[in-house]
This record gives sequence, C-alpha cells and structure tokens, in this order.
Amino acid sequence: MNPTPQFKPVASKSRKTVRSSQCLEGRWSQSSKAATVRTRTKPSRKQTRLQSSPVSLPCFRNTTILPPEFFQIDALDLAPHLLGKFLRRDDVVLQITEVEAYRPNDSACHGRFGVTARTAPVFGPGGHAYVYLCYGLHTMLNVVADKEGAGAAVLIRACAPVCGLETIQERRGQQTEKPILLTGPGKVGQALGITTEWSNHPLYTPGGLELLDGPEPDKILIGPRVGIEYALPEHVNALWRFAIAGSPWISAPKNTLRLP
Repeated sequence: MNPTPQFKPVASKSRKTVRSSQCLEGRWSQSSKAATVRTRTKPSRKQTRLQSSPVSLPCFRNTTILPPEFFQIDALDLAPHLLGKFLRRDDVVLQITEVEAYRPNDSACHGRFGVTARTAPVFGPGGHAYVYLCYGLHTMLNVVADKEGAGAAVLIRACAPVCGLETIQERRGQQTEKPILLTGPGKVGQALGITTEWSNHPLYTPGGLELLDGPEPDKILIGPRVGIEYALPEHVNALWRFAIAGSPWISAPKNTLRLP
C-alpha cells in the first residue's frame, strides 16, 4: 500500500436537525441484555461496563457520547463492546452490527507497517478514527483502540440504519432499505459521507463524527476476519470478527460466523 499525505483532524461541524420522517423508530434496534463472549484462552482484564443511556429518537439528544477511557483497552476487548453502539454524523445515525479487531503484532493489522503518514492515526490514543482507502475506492472506518503507541484498531464492517435513511440512500446511490445498503465496511464509510480527512478525528467529542452509547446485544457471533489471506495462519484463523446474532445487517460471508 502506498503511503498518503499526513491527515489532519477534522474540525467539528454543526449538526443538522434530524427529521422525524427519516428516523426508523427503532425498527432494527437490539435488546439491551448483556452478551457473554469468550474469545481468548486466557481471561482478559476486567472491562468496566457502561450503562446504556435511553435512546431518544429521532434526534438522540439524550444519548451519551462514549468517553476516551471506553476505547483505551485491547482491540479484542473493545470490538464486541462496540456492537449495538451508534455512529452519528449530522442527520445520519447508524447502529454497529459487525466489527473486526486488529491488534499489535498482528500480521493483518496496518500497524505492521510501522508509523507512516497513512498509519499514524492507528498509533494514536484509543477513541480516534482511522480512515483509509481500500483499493483506492472504498473508505474504511476503524476505531482506534488501546493506549497511544499500541497500533491497534477495530474495523466497522456493517451497520443498521437508524436515522437519516434518505441521506444514506442518496450517498450510497441505492433506494433500498435492505441490508445490502450497509453490509460492508466501504458501504458504512460511504453512508457516513466520510473521507480519509476524517482520520485521527476524536470520536468522543461533540459534533462531526461521534460514537454514542447503545444497548448490548443478547448474543454475539464470532468468526475469522475477512480478506486477510496474506496474513500468518494463526491470524487468518483467529476468531476476531464479531457480529450481532440474529441481525440481517451482517456482511458476507455469514457461514463462517458462529456462537461462541
């Protein structure tokens, strides 16, 4: 991959008023019950659970923005806890339904290239965005994890639309409400209308692109990550992909996902 110029943080933008006709009234909302996930042979350090704030549709005015501490843990711990959370930019709100963890010393992680103009954001403190182009076409949104210097992130693979459906459809160029609208990381980036200039943007600050608290799913599926055949076998086979069980908003392939 060729390095690109250094990205600058994006300044906060004024938030548009969300039209109630664009909100989907929780059509694809998930249960707030906790999920039990086993992803490691050794127990990870205890994660502090944030209490989910009640989601106030259509505008999410009372929903809590997740604080920096939420993100500054191992990417493998952060990934399943991002499921059910909300991404908001202007009038668009998406609920995260599928993610993949990328860790330090991971032969599939962009951190393996070291700190470059392109990868510098992934070595920043957890809670920032890491945005890159895949094949020069698809804008991929990652949530930086762990402490500064670790080089870890969580890729947002799929989401469900909650608000701003008309805007999502316009950006995607598809007049549909079917899962094809948002099941794929490039589709998520396109629906949010972000570019690589959003790389290094803090997701815990009001305005711009925010990550909001949300309900935890009942059950979580796990499986190997997608499209990393170039990585070492132990990383190709690692079960570091997570998705909300029972959700139609999951990208292909689905047959590699299972309950833990």
